[in-house]
Amino acid sequence: MTSPIDPQAKVYSHNNGKEAEVLTRLVISELCKGWPVYRDASEWKNFRSIFCDDAYVWTTWSRRQTIDGFIQKSKEGKANGDFIMHRECGTLVDLNPSNGRAVGKMKATITQRFRIAGNEAAGIEPVVFDVDCDCRFHFFCFRDLDADEWKVKYVKLIYEKDKLVPVDGNALPRFTKDTLDKFPEGYKYLAAAQNMLGHDIDVNLPTPQGPERGSANLLWLELYEKMAEWLDGVTDIDLSTEGHKASNGKGKQNGH
Repeated sequence: MTSPIDPQAKVYSHNNGKEAEVLTRLVISELCKGWPVYRDASEWKNFRSIFCDDAYVWTTWSRRQTIDGFIQKSKEGKANGDFIMHRECGTLVDLNPSNGRAVGKMKATITQRFRIAGNEAAGIEPVVFDVDCDCRFHFFCFRDLDADEWKVKYVKLIYEKDKLVPVDGNALPRFTKDTLDKFPEGYKYLAAAQNMLGHDIDVNLPTPQGPERGSANLLWLELYEKMAEWLDGVTDIDLSTEGHKASNGKGKQNGH
């Protein structure tokens, strides 16, 4: 369920417009698409080139990380068998050409492969399954005047909905209600499966769903407020959620 409330107060350059604005938005959309293309392929030098030196990212399994810390944790995760892919479903950009600020909005599906070990002696076969999670990446971008190029400063996602997908068309694990209730609607299956692998899950990330049908999640609205601050030129926005209260009743645990 998504809210009918329009979360964005202002309209920025987002389609059509002058040729220079169109070309700039295309450059920024290229940066956004580097996440699924470069990270999934372990092209770490290309992936790192998207970001400025003091960039931060937030994900379910990594929590808040510097970009270099995120790359290191990604390498460690892959070495331990984490198999996370991303399908880019469309990218558009909000641009403020007057101050060199932009937000890239990339609709994507996170798809992660999981394997639960079986017991050959007992005749129990392993269960292999995927979790697909529809989400929206938000890339907070700026024009680096010294380098004369666009860079990403922050990445934070809105997690919309997720599901379990049987790889063989049949077998799926069963997560208990108590397990799923630990995590927000929007990424509860992804979080439960990632937690099964030992990841410390960030339960304080934005989702569209409010506590009542048709209502908006406060963290969802807050992220849009931060995007507006960024586009309007605020020097250093605070994307932390520490001290707030999520609509799922859980307090915030991370921030910066």
